[in-house]
Amino acid sequence: MPLTAPVRRVTSTVTSTVASAAGGALAAATGTIAALRPAAQPLHPAGTVAAGTLVTTAAEDDGRPTTGVDLLDRRAELLVTARLSRAVGLPAPVPDIWGLALRLTADGETGDVLLASTGWNGPLRFLLAPRREGAARPLTTLLPYRTPAGPLVIGAWPTAGEQGNAWTLSWARGAGAWHAFGRLELDRHVGDDLDGPDDELELDPVLHQVPGLAQYPALARLRLPSYRAARASR
Repeated sequence: MPLTAPVRRVTSTVTSTVASAAGGALAAATGTIAALRPAAQPLHPAGTVAAGTLVTTAAEDDGRPTTGVDLLDRRAELLVTARLSRAVGLPAPVPDIWGLALRLTADGETGDVLLASTGWNGPLRFLLAPRREGAARPLTTLLPYRTPAGPLVIGAWPTAGEQGNAWTLSWARGAGAWHAFGRLELDRHVGDDLDGPDDELELDPVLHQVPGLAQYPALARLRLPSYRAARASR
């Protein structure tokens, strides 16, 4: 059932408030790490890269709500370059914030989506969660996108029996229910030891936006310190 305008406004306000707090914490953490490691890339200094595909389903076939975003509503197959990495670069098995960076390509156009290890249910999806394993735990975009359906978060849940190779991608309106829209499959396992190839990918969801998934200006400003530091380090 579509949300009424007043309910949507309240949901948007609550989500933006929670996400702004999460973004502020992210910016503070980035500044601290950059100060401790000024000569290196402050976040995600090492990772492993793999190619793959993202196959999405049509909302009308699954009976899920539409969002006005082609990636989330329509059936398609996109090429993917994925990078799994540890945010701080702490040695295993010390828990770290994991990142899964995705470059999506379709019809010659590219867009970037960055996910991090967080909680999954309710407001926990707006909180970073250190994990010992990255490929076996859920990840979300942490901060919501601005869409025609309101603020939406994207999440990735590892597929049972194929952890490190495949994830189910879902979207949620704020802290609401998840709606699966696609399956991400990589052409090889990306393990937690990060011993695979690590191409230098300059992934930036602010500069390279997926059509329909816009960055809220205030939240984009919170991301800028980490991106500027990463670009400067290269």
